[in-house]
Amino acid sequence: MATVKVPGSEVNEFLANKQSSDTELSREWSEIEELYSKKLWHQLTLKLLDFIKKPKLQTADHLIQLYNVFIHTLENKINPLSLVEIVAYVVPQYKDKKEAIAFLQQVETKVKRNDEALALCKVLQGQIYLEKLKDVDATEKIIEEIENKLIDANGITPVHGRFYKLASEYYRVRGPMGAYYRAALRYVGCMAGGADLPQAERRAFALHMALAAVVAPDVYDLGELLAHPIMENLNGTSDEWARELLKAVANGDVVAFENIRASTPHTELHRLDRQLKQKIAILCLMGMAFRRTSPQRKLTFSDIAREARISHDEVELLVMKALAEKLIRGHIDQVNETVKITWVKAQALDRSGAGLLAARLDTWCSSAAAASHLLANNTSDILTL
Repeated sequence: MATVKVPGSEVNEFLANKQSSDTELSREWSEIEELYSKKLWHQLTLKLLDFIKKPKLQTADHLIQLYNVFIHTLENKINPLSLVEIVAYVVPQYKDKKEAIAFLQQVETKVKRNDEALALCKVLQGQIYLEKLKDVDATEKIIEEIENKLIDANGITPVHGRFYKLASEYYRVRGPMGAYYRAALRYVGCMAGGADLPQAERRAFALHMALAAVVAPDVYDLGELLAHPIMENLNGTSDEWARELLKAVANGDVVAFENIRASTPHTELHRLDRQLKQKIAILCLMGMAFRRTSPQRKLTFSDIAREARISHDEVELLVMKALAEKLIRGHIDQVNETVKITWVKAQALDRSGAGLLAARLDTWCSSAAAASHLLANNTSDILTL
């Protein structure tokens, strides 16, 4: 009569064989067997999360075997998010990427009650669709499906960084460039400035983000990226020009932009000539308004044309564009050819901008104190009128 194996005996046989055949990791296999026999599921989960990262297991299909023979028997005993974290290491060993998708879809049904685990499972599928199968439509569906759920999540979860990395890679392929920039900025924010990435990848990421911030037609707050630590990866490299270009555009410095652009090989900077010039001119206009106090924010067409390096006839259209984009508030006096700006959209400031704002605040505080002192000294005269 043939012996019928029950799942437990198959697992025990698998672990015993590994201890005897895998001398390099024999002690590790023994610890796993001990935790399994004692049913210490939490400790076993932590051990497996560390164990699957061993270099020896990253080759061939070792992790697939480990999952199919052992881990799948524990699926209902492992924290759902931890289970998908383990699966993330197993999936790359599938040579047939469609099989990998099918495997992830099976796991998905087992963790669907946990929002974070479900989102991570879908992100892993999205990475395969985009990077291996080149199916951008399938990737788009996944991004649309889980983006709102992550936005509504309380705080930043371990899944956010992976999702925004996937989203940034998708938008970089399909566009728009503004969406890529925002997703990439969120990614480096979730991942401590991308500190976990290799140096070369951090540099490439910083370069792509700088170019995206410059060319994206709907991105006007460049100060946040300019102050981000990831931009330091361009310092002292042949790509340092990208940081200087970003600084020039953020400041609305048309002359500096043209000088830097003339020496760069990127065709995108030359192809979008008209769009870029308008964007820099708008940022120049915003800078002019910011640097002036409220009584001084009545700008002439001639001043704007001179600072923004545009023709006199283009000024009105430029101001209308800035008003339409809600970057400034105010009104145009066409008869006197002046623009009165009452508000400028808030932006991340560098040290000089913050210093200017602090000085202006000090002046306002001094004026308020003087007014208060004047009122206190003349209260009796006012009350007797």
